[in-house]
Amino acid sequence: MTGNFRLFALTAVLITLLLLCTGCTTTSPATTPAGGSGPADKTYIVGIDGQYQPFSYIDASGTAQGFDVDAMRWIAQKKGLKVSFQATAWDGIIPALQAKKIDLIYAGMTITPERAEQVNFTAPYWEVNQDVVARKDSTLTLDDVKAGKAILGTQSGCTAAIWIDKNLIGTGKMPQGNLKLYDNTPLAVDDLASGRVDAVMYDDLVLKDIIANKSIKKIGNIETKEEFGIAVRKSDPELLAVLNDGLAQLKADPSWQELIAKHHMK
Repeated sequence: MTGNFRLFALTAVLITLLLLCTGCTTTSPATTPAGGSGPADKTYIVGIDGQYQPFSYIDASGTAQGFDVDAMRWIAQKKGLKVSFQATAWDGIIPALQAKKIDLIYAGMTITPERAEQVNFTAPYWEVNQDVVARKDSTLTLDDVKAGKAILGTQSGCTAAIWIDKNLIGTGKMPQGNLKLYDNTPLAVDDLASGRVDAVMYDDLVLKDIIANKSIKKIGNIETKEEFGIAVRKSDPELLAVLNDGLAQLKADPSWQELIAKHHMK
């Protein structure tokens, strides 16, 4: 009797443990947000330029703000996505995307053939040209700048830097040393105000915001008709489709014009 009882007790313990383990290994099926782009609990990290008003910037409290930020929040809400924003150095933002430190770039990025070889872009959502500014007491003209007769400042890796390199340095009109590159455009504008550069070139709407209330004037505009797009990794076609659909919905919604008005885009 004692041996049978022990066998019975051991069997009962094994059955109980088996039932407990079965309960522990039961998993719920993965859920997908409205856009179908990934797990519902995933937070997509949106790479932004931290000093690119009115498109994206970090305010005094450390919160991401701007037209692109608000647009991304709208799309995320519609598509059931969770997002967070991460300010990233502009000349390293595509490498950060490729290294999966961020999941997309929504930061006024111009669609160029060179960038399109590295990332996929959504449909365009905005168009900009390049403004050139100088100190208010300067006699420098846009023709002087186009002739390569100025020390120019701009943000490293931006399309203004690309334009200067191609049209001024590449043609021999301006020496390489006359192009001063900065981590961000406000630093270039500070050097302009201090007399360390003669002019600054940058995206028109953004540069207008940066020079507000400063002793700096616009001396001309270079029509480049650059189109902005949201960038994703080439390995993320589903996310690209979700963003394209969300962007189309936003542009068809009254919220699009409300965001334009909110951020003084026109």
